[in-house]
Amino acid sequence: MSSAEDKIKGNTNEAVGKIKQGIGEATDNPRLKDEGQRQEVKGDVQQVKGDVKDALKKGIDRA
Repeated sequence: MSSAEDKIKGNTNEAVGKIKQGIGEATDNPRLKDEGQRQEVKGDVQQVKGDVKDALKKGIDRA
């Protein structure tokens, strides 16, 4: 998977996670809120993975 794909998936998971958290909070549904938090963290990790891939590619390109 490319760094761009990781970043896109990361952004999507972050957005969906925030929406789930908001709905969970509004409906007093702790399970949905927790699920949203986990999905947002997953998105953060995917973003970092994409950034690492970019950094490695730049390092390899310079070598």
